[in-house]
Amino acid sequence: MLDFNLGLNDFLKISPIILLFLVSIIPLTLKVFNSNKEINPLVSLLISLGGIVSAAMLLFTFSGDHSTIFHKSMVFDGLTAWIGFIGMAVTAGALVLAYESLTTNKKQFSEYIFLVLSSCIGMLILIASVDLLLVFIGLELMSLCLYLMIAMSNEEKLAKESAFKYFILGSFASAILLYGIALIFGSTSTTFLADIMAQVPNLMATSRLFLFGVAFVVIGFCFKVSIVPFHSWTPDVYQGAPTPLTAYMATAVKAASFAAFIRFLSLKSLDYSVSFLNLLQWLAVITMLIGNIAAIRQNDLKRMLAYSSVAHSGYLLVGVLAACISDTGHEAVTSIVFYLLSYAIMTFGALAVVSKFEKSENTVLSVNDLGGLASKHPYLAIALTIMMLSLAGIPPSVGFFGKFYLFTSALSEGLLWVVIWGVLNSVISVYYYLRPIVVMYMHESDNEYNLLPKNATQVTILITTILILSLGIVSDLLFKAIEKSFI
Repeated sequence: MLDFNLGLNDFLKISPIILLFLVSIIPLTLKVFNSNKEINPLVSLLISLGGIVSAAMLLFTFSGDHSTIFHKSMVFDGLTAWIGFIGMAVTAGALVLAYESLTTNKKQFSEYIFLVLSSCIGMLILIASVDLLLVFIGLELMSLCLYLMIAMSNEEKLAKESAFKYFILGSFASAILLYGIALIFGSTSTTFLADIMAQVPNLMATSRLFLFGVAFVVIGFCFKVSIVPFHSWTPDVYQGAPTPLTAYMATAVKAASFAAFIRFLSLKSLDYSVSFLNLLQWLAVITMLIGNIAAIRQNDLKRMLAYSSVAHSGYLLVGVLAACISDTGHEAVTSIVFYLLSYAIMTFGALAVVSKFEKSENTVLSVNDLGGLASKHPYLAIALTIMMLSLAGIPPSVGFFGKFYLFTSALSEGLLWVVIWGVLNSVISVYYYLRPIVVMYMHESDNEYNLLPKNATQVTILITTILILSLGIVSDLLFKAIEKSFI
């Protein structure tokens, strides 16, 4: 029989989650007391940013000791701290972009803040969970808020279509994931990952029920992180969602989902099934290929970045496999966290540039629309150039070192053929990452680029550009700092 007595330490550890929830309801409460009229959006933004910064500080204060709470259903280790930091940093950036976005900053900005912070709460629960039921709760809290935020957009056509597709496909994926959890529970009588791990050697050889459960859970996670063939929702949803929300989904949501994926595959089930390991390797290669080849064909910049996101999921899956077949996994997990951090900075910055061009809810920015940008807005062109080169993995950007560490960790685990495909796909990706640069500097256009004065967005672009260059220079120090938290 379970002991439901909880200690003070349990609530201290989840104080970042409690704080985010309290902060999320402040703008809504102020709106209620203001006759249901939106208060100054800047006030709501500053309150939210203050809460996020405080929550991030608390998370790092109470994480890193590898302690567990709530009867070992949540763990606060290096993965929780770093992925939680990425998630909250992106959440803060997304709110800054939303503050100046025409698709979000209108009558429902308080509701938008509540949903973003609630999604971040689900993200933190998902990252820290080592109980499959709690994983499902965190994942669904994060996802349900996303469905609502996409549908709330003032964009007339694509947003509603994207919200419907995302909801339907996401519901199927969640059902498959939950069914897999049920099968695992049926064969192990537990949902705690540590208890399941002790039974894996025997179950992988004797229980078909357990094998199907593991397969269904993996399929559910593959949908969330856009692994082929479960990626088809990604370009449509990323294109139709408000750009601040696209930036949030492409970075923070992906990072949190990969963190949960790593925890699940740490069951070492791959060690006892060569065919399962080979299947995931092929999925990684196919994901890289389809993501990059499809991105070449795109002219819409958001769709191009969406397919780029699919390709990066393939790269990350290589790192996840390396971490799960490794004896310790420290180097591989560190490389994954480093890659997720670098990818979040690059992609968020690129989508911030897209947001800068949006003059209405229905603006569609194509690559050809960037013609002559270098002569009319040189600083914006330089920033986008740095982001594209970093996404392509050109040194000395942080994107280059992200791929270097990721592929090196995979090589050390014997995944040579997958790494070769990863390098080849990185070469393929250079083509479509260079297209915007060529158009900006070598094509002329009569477009006057009457951009709206989005100062906060401009600052966000500047910060991400500086981080791409500076973190590339100090990549070794950053890598060692992340690695230290896993030892």
